[in-house]
Amino acid sequence: MGITGASHGGPDPGAMYKNIMEKTINLEISKKLEKKLGEQGAIVYMTRYDDYDLSVKNTNNRKRSDLSRRVNIINESKCDMYISIHLNADPSSTWQGIQVFYDDVNPENEKLAKVMQEVLGKNMNSKRKYKELTTIYLHRRVKQLGILIEAGFLSNPNDRYLLRQNTYQQKIVNSIYEGILKYWHLI
Repeated sequence: MGITGASHGGPDPGAMYKNIMEKTINLEISKKLEKKLGEQGAIVYMTRYDDYDLSVKNTNNRKRSDLSRRVNIINESKCDMYISIHLNADPSSTWQGIQVFYDDVNPENEKLAKVMQEVLGKNMNSKRKYKELTTIYLHRRVKQLGILIEAGFLSNPNDRYLLRQNTYQQKIVNSIYEGILKYWHLI
């Protein structure tokens, strides 16, 4: 059993380039991942299924409310693994590639990040390295095994083009699936 989380949503578009929004691509990738895992017999929960956030209405801090509710969903699910899908952006358009981040809350997170980055690096031709990131609100509060995947840079023209292609999104999903199998020693 696992959770895939499409970051952002609703009034929070995440990273943007003109009319291209991170929240939309994150959801497309997450839905494809949910389908792939479900076809293989996994029970998959999503933190969102459409373009909305999870915040409580009329709250002073909508973002914190959204993230707190995502944490609760993940922690209460007792899932075996969660994968948080994001896109990156940088003022410089030269940065590109897919990258995995982990938090040290769960000692297995680094192992999962390393395995996933190896698979994604090989399959997606990315030179980026997995990296510890301990400042993310959600990841500091989730106890289950999990990682954050930055699937590419909206600020990079090549990544931006590829991330909008169905076949490229499916290649990301297939690579994540392969990384999961490799982590659990199923391949």
